[in-house]
Amino acid sequence: MDIIDQVRALALELQKDQRYLVLENARQMNDADEELQQQIGEFNLARIDLNNEISKPEKDADRIAELNDKVRKIYGDIMSNESMVAYNEAKNEVDQLMQYINAILVTAVNGGDPMTVEEPSSCGGDCAGCSGCH
Repeated sequence: MDIIDQVRALALELQKDQRYLVLENARQMNDADEELQQQIGEFNLARIDLNNEISKPEKDADRIAELNDKVRKIYGDIMSNESMVAYNEAKNEVDQLMQYINAILVTAVNGGDPMTVEEPSSCGGDCAGCSGCH
């Protein structure tokens, strides 16, 4: 088996990982969430309106500010949607897994021992908002 076949086999195993399965479920929940999909559509239209207004030779600063506020509000609504929150949490977990996998591969490519690579910490050092690492 060559290296590409091994990577493909690894990718299939990745799709069985619980973190991936949670992400995939969250993605499906987002797709099925009609309110969220409507908000995303409104956001895209509002962003187009804002871009069109900004592109005009004679800009209306009040209209731009109004549209900018509208875009921000809709974005805030989207990001606080329960389905989107779950998706973002799951995506962060998969992103951390991918960073770990990438660190292992980069270490190997640079001649290091991939067996010594430890999972990167997601700790930001501020324990005030932390749910605990102990």
